[in-house]
Amino acid sequence: MTKSLKNLWGRFLFRGKGILPTKRLIVLIIAVSLSLIVVTVWNKSLLFVIGVDTLVLLLSLVDLAVIPSKHAFHFNRTIPAELERGLTYSVQVKIKNLSNRPISYRFIDGLPQSFKKVNPVFGKVEKEETMVVSYQIIAPVRGKYQITNLHFRFSSMLGLWEKQFTVELEDTVKVIPDLTDTKQYLESAQRFLQYEGTIIRKRQKGVGEFAKIRNYVVGDDPRKINWRQTAKLQEVMTNEYEPEHGKYITILIDCGRMMGAELKVGNRLEKALEAVLTVAAAALKKGDYVSVLAFSKDIKMYVPPAKGMEHLQKILQAIYNLQVDANESNYAAVFQYLESVQKKRSLILLFSDVHTFLHEETTLIFLKRLRLRHLFFMIGIEDHTLLQRVKDEPRNVQIAMMKSIAQQQQQIKKREKNKWEKQGLQMIEAKEEQLAIAAVSYYIDTMNRDLL
Repeated sequence: MTKSLKNLWGRFLFRGKGILPTKRLIVLIIAVSLSLIVVTVWNKSLLFVIGVDTLVLLLSLVDLAVIPSKHAFHFNRTIPAELERGLTYSVQVKIKNLSNRPISYRFIDGLPQSFKKVNPVFGKVEKEETMVVSYQIIAPVRGKYQITNLHFRFSSMLGLWEKQFTVELEDTVKVIPDLTDTKQYLESAQRFLQYEGTIIRKRQKGVGEFAKIRNYVVGDDPRKINWRQTAKLQEVMTNEYEPEHGKYITILIDCGRMMGAELKVGNRLEKALEAVLTVAAAALKKGDYVSVLAFSKDIKMYVPPAKGMEHLQKILQAIYNLQVDANESNYAAVFQYLESVQKKRSLILLFSDVHTFLHEETTLIFLKRLRLRHLFFMIGIEDHTLLQRVKDEPRNVQIAMMKSIAQQQQQIKKREKNKWEKQGLQMIEAKEEQLAIAAVSYYIDTMNRDLL
């Protein structure tokens, strides 16, 4: 295909600039052509045929001559700087028509191909008027994107011709993990956990840091009554305690090959990142120090420990663009690195694939040494396919063989988990939609029991 043909084809695809005939003009030409064929059958003169063609041509040229210039339009795009993965957002495009003619338009915004959007966007703007057009988008893939162009096309007064051009509008958009679970926890921790059937356990009576004095309610431990304040205020008051603040939480994120396994929505890494942010928010809200380390074959990123809710934004900006690598995870290297950077006792939460981790025999040596100083807990996502195979009815030989292999794999995993847990290394698998719930529940239980 020659360069000129490529440019012409690009115009029909909303690329570049130029002038194009509309469907109305094409239909008009076809109708005139058919009419001329009929006229020639009636033996009309050639001058009549030429006259009709000339009239149609002049009409379209006049329509083209009065079409406004592209300089008569000004544009501005408003799009959120951060989009949560999978959620719907509104993008606004302001169109200012400086010409003295109303125009009908359609445009395609230069969004990444992975975005789900409605294209093209149709509308009409009156003369010397400014209007704001909104349309919805969904970003299913995390990352940082540059949006540079808006492809605009508007028609002439009679609608016989269309002029198109490209407007350069620079915007940078970050697609971050879905923070729905994190927001729900921050709004109400107890309601967030009870929704999934989990209740925050009460801590041991009178253990931990003194928090405040409040009114006594039915169910409180009478041993916690503050008799001095009770006598002073003439109503029963009780002391309230909470876990000690300032503990260290270290979150490890596996970005190896197995974390790319597809789930109902997204993959394992997507769910792990959402759970990581929820746990980090819970710990930071309690006043603990949180550090995050991502790895696969090598260390990908490390956020040093800090406290305060503003640290959550730093963690988010560090992990939002993490991607699955094609390499196997090097657990030994990450534990060696962790020993060098995390000197204080901490709760280590590892988000990884349990099945892969259990077969890393050399990792057990490093974990035994790590266990002397830190608490270790691993959490993964259940293999839905494996569990489904175990539940299948053996209707034929093929299904029976797959069921037998699935049961064997399940028994091997159970045996290996028991071996690791005897060494004090706890691990669980949760459903994909309950991963954040399970991780936060374990963190709260650990804090309430003063295990750290």
